[in-house]
Amino acid sequence: MVPYVAEQFTDAEADVLRRYVTNLDGPVFALVNLPEVVKGALFARYSRSPKSLRRLFLDEFVDDLDVRGDAGIDATVGLRRAEALYDRMFGEYGDDSVAQLGGVHLACEQSSNLLTKVLERGRLMAYLEQSTRYIGYDARLESGHYRYFRDPDVLSSPHGARYVGDMDRMFDTYAELLPTMTAWLARRFPRQAGEAEIPHRRAVRAKALDALRGLLPAGSLSNVGIYGTGQSYEQLLLRMRAHPLPEARRYAEMMLIELRKVIPSFLSRLDRPDRGGAWVAYLEETARRTAAVAARLWPDDPGPGGGADAAAPGAAAHPSASGQRSGAPGAEAGVPAGVELVDWDPDGEVKVLAAVCFPVSSRPEREIERRVARLGPAERRELLEAAVGDRANRRHRPGRAFERTSYRFEVVCDYGAFRDLQRHRMLTVEWQRLGPELGAEVPDLVEEAGLGPAFRSSLERSAELHDALAGDFPEQAAYAVALAFKVRFAMQMDAREAMHLLELRSGREGHPAYRQVAQQMHRLIEERAGHRAIAAAMRFVDHRDHGLERLEAEERVARRRGGAQGV
Repeated sequence: MVPYVAEQFTDAEADVLRRYVTNLDGPVFALVNLPEVVKGALFARYSRSPKSLRRLFLDEFVDDLDVRGDAGIDATVGLRRAEALYDRMFGEYGDDSVAQLGGVHLACEQSSNLLTKVLERGRLMAYLEQSTRYIGYDARLESGHYRYFRDPDVLSSPHGARYVGDMDRMFDTYAELLPTMTAWLARRFPRQAGEAEIPHRRAVRAKALDALRGLLPAGSLSNVGIYGTGQSYEQLLLRMRAHPLPEARRYAEMMLIELRKVIPSFLSRLDRPDRGGAWVAYLEETARRTAAVAARLWPDDPGPGGGADAAAPGAAAHPSASGQRSGAPGAEAGVPAGVELVDWDPDGEVKVLAAVCFPVSSRPEREIERRVARLGPAERRELLEAAVGDRANRRHRPGRAFERTSYRFEVVCDYGAFRDLQRHRMLTVEWQRLGPELGAEVPDLVEEAGLGPAFRSSLERSAELHDALAGDFPEQAAYAVALAFKVRFAMQMDAREAMHLLELRSGREGHPAYRQVAQQMHRLIEERAGHRAIAAAMRFVDHRDHGLERLEAEERVARRRGGAQGV
């Protein structure tokens, strides 16, 4: 059973495509023979389009390119290029730096939202993911199916019919509520004088998609564009081969097939028993032993999935599956969403200021720290203000001195917000297994629109399907969990990355769920850690509330396009 839907192309379309993609029908393929700017633009457009990358290229890019010179190329059979040098340097000498010199743009389509988090875990790669904030999930695939992952093992089990039925009903609810929510928001936020029609309409739709994305299960499909070096792909595939989710292991093999058409020598170590085999075994063994030791040390902690009793078919439903999750009747049973600062350095500001002074001093760092510690508040503020400078926008960030101190946060928020926060790579993020145990929240706008009962009913269906699957399929059960359910995760970052993350994710265009997380983090840095000067340097953190978050951005797009539409 193949869980992926093959695309259909005309003969003429296929003739063009095979020059630039490494296959025509699989969900994973590499881009080749295109200018880097075209590949980058394709991926940028990809994140906000419901189309596949191949369809997007045909519909919106190919007419602007001169493809006549590539008529004799067939990328679908691989690139036949001499690789003797790479084989000798990389295979014989094992020079890892060589594998950093070749990169690949890889399209990873029809991947579940569980898999996207695995794909996006590496720090030294670039990603663009299809956004639930701009694309409605009410449309179906060419196969007629809703866009969720159909795990072959689940479908062939006694749970298969229920899985498809319940998942379809969840998408039905989403599709039924979307036009109602859009119409209600259009009345709630009417177009003001001077606002163009089309940007306003797009902003309203984005807000409706934001409000309802919590109904979508984690099995919802997404497209991810990845750019990385051979070394980065090697590490990603090793992690995927050792991952407990079957989808991740199967997808790794499809990725490897396509990557070997483009950079085969860089990936030659993956199948060697003494290299790739040993690495995968190491990852699997350390994960198993860690879980075993933790279970022995803390037998009262059931670990991921809530333990065998909670997951067993027919067992009594946990509170979050019985109408007592947060946002439902008995909301107090749910775990409140929130952010806790669990670790920081009380001397962090002194160390940052010492690092600021280090490159302009000839003294040892310990002496510089002692001198900084003796400065008064006004002198410290003057020094930090000099290092921060006159920041005209959030992209003007101070230097690496801000990496001298760090913060560790524990966050509980809905999985939809986690998906966006997890993509920040210059930090450490670890998360617990997704399930309905922490409860879910119904957005205020959904309640105000009168759609709360239907929303909660769909969440009940999600939690009950998860529980039915968890005994036999502990990993795949998370496909059924709606994005409104909460997940617990930890984020550790230095002050420089905190400035980037908090200013970006608190911006008015952001989703309200992760805006709240960023705002809470900023307050904790200032008030709990006492790093008031560092918090003040993050001057573009936005603590305001906004109505149509996307309106200003849509108006900017309209102006760039000449302002002709919607005037």
